[in-house]
Amino acid sequence: MNRVILNACIAEAKALRYTPAGLPALDLTLDHESQVTEAGQVRNVRVSVRAKALGTVAETLGHQAIGSVWMFTGFLATPLNGKNPVFHIQEFQPV
Repeated sequence: MNRVILNACIAEAKALRYTPAGLPALDLTLDHESQVTEAGQVRNVRVSVRAKALGTVAETLGHQAIGSVWMFTGFLATPLNGKNPVFHIQEFQPV
């Protein structure tokens, strides 16, 4: 199963664009900070994640403020022209 749930803030959002098929698309950078327990030790975790939203999710997400925090749900995929995975956002809601 490829399912990701991430609480993060919107660090950057590019301008809304449209795919060749006419779907709204939004490219973002999400920042996450938390503490997790790993091997019995508390670890501070910070990560910036490249993300993408399509359709009505992209349109709605494009109106949200930079720095606002959300719970994002989606999946990871590697783009055809890249090496690093991108988080594809399918849903988001306030934290």
